[in-house]
Amino acid sequence: MANVRVTYDKTADAAYVYFTEPQARVKSARVYPCDPVDADAMINLDFDEQGRLIGIEVLAASSKLPEYLLRSTERLDTEGS
Repeated sequence: MANVRVTYDKTADAAYVYFTEPQARVKSARVYPCDPVDADAMINLDFDEQGRLIGIEVLAASSKLPEYLLRSTERLDTEGS
């Protein structure tokens, strides 16, 4: 089982949860957009060519994910944590 890795870009307010090994270069073959009415956010599920879930993108992440999680993620923006 792969370790879960989370990245966050504060500028875009987007987080990504990876379910693949960090060194793996798995490409997303299909994206399933989810727009939960009650969540007031957009969530995209990424699947590989075999139909396995490889990652989850959370837009408007700061309003949907706990602050402690966003503080502990790998940051993709230049602001740092």
